[in-house]
Amino acid sequence: MLIVITTVATALMVSWLILLGMANREDWIAAAYGKVLGNIYTVDKLRLKDSGKRERLSQYHGVVHAVMKLFLQRTSDKETAKLERNSKHLRRGDLRSLNAFVMPGYVLLRKFKSIRRSSIHKTVLVRSLELYGKKHAANKAAHLLAGMLSYSILGAAVSLGTGAIVMGLGNMTAGAGIIGSGTVLVLVLCYAMYDDLSDRVKKRRDAIRRQFPNVVSKLALLVTSGMIMDRAWRETANSMDSELYREMKRTSEELGNLVSPEAAYGGFLDRCSTKETAKLASAIVQNLSKGNAEIGRLLKDMAHEAWMERRHMAKRDAEKANSKLMIPTMLLLIAILIMIMVPIAMNFSTL
Repeated sequence: MLIVITTVATALMVSWLILLGMANREDWIAAAYGKVLGNIYTVDKLRLKDSGKRERLSQYHGVVHAVMKLFLQRTSDKETAKLERNSKHLRRGDLRSLNAFVMPGYVLLRKFKSIRRSSIHKTVLVRSLELYGKKHAANKAAHLLAGMLSYSILGAAVSLGTGAIVMGLGNMTAGAGIIGSGTVLVLVLCYAMYDDLSDRVKKRRDAIRRQFPNVVSKLALLVTSGMIMDRAWRETANSMDSELYREMKRTSEELGNLVSPEAAYGGFLDRCSTKETAKLASAIVQNLSKGNAEIGRLLKDMAHEAWMERRHMAKRDAEKANSKLMIPTMLLLIAILIMIMVPIAMNFSTL
């Protein structure tokens, strides 16, 4: 048994090292591209967080403003600058900051085309399309899969090798425990990488749904007042800085660069994969040649439906919050009862 485990661990480690040595320039460039895209995403997230802090701080005045400033004035400028410097070095060809542990995964993706045809790759690609757009989705999906493949091989080799060493020293139970826990840890790590992508997509969709009523109401107001659709879209996009508004800004920039409306709004629909945005984009494309009268009426109807759905969503969220608070409330009640009953019981026992 020990020989089999040692052989498998050695084979996995040797295979991982061979794959690392097989990484060519194409693989390193793809990894650098994925790292730059990750830096851009992180910078945008940090700036959005700073913007939220400034918005919250602007709501306070006087002494409260001075107190809250102590908690909210800290920004992520240093971290943002560091990420931007890292991206600049990568674009210049300085690859020292790249994580070499993912490179065997890139080699596997290049050598075995069947991996890119698997269902998990298709799922990751669809979700990456929402987060990063059609231009960058394929690279980000490859980056995630490369990490999952590489870490799974390396993690399995390390856990099996460590367990074999401990078993060779005579502690069979501890060695088996290391192998078992290491294998579980590797599986959890790979699933966490996959689940993090799904979680970000879900949170993004929820944020877009919450912002949609405000967006469509602004569009309806501007269009019915006589503003053309392109300008109303641009004015609405520039009014705030959040997920849906940023996607609208990207669409507005594409329209300004002479991209056809069908392609621009189609890209918006791919990035914002919700039924509300799909209905909005489809209505705009179908009514481009009909003027403001028809689209204005449609936008008003959509705004009314969106606000009704927003109310229903708030009720559902409140019900979920109440159900989640039930267990902590019961535990608190039990703790209070224990605090009351124990002294009473002790008093009775002393009588």
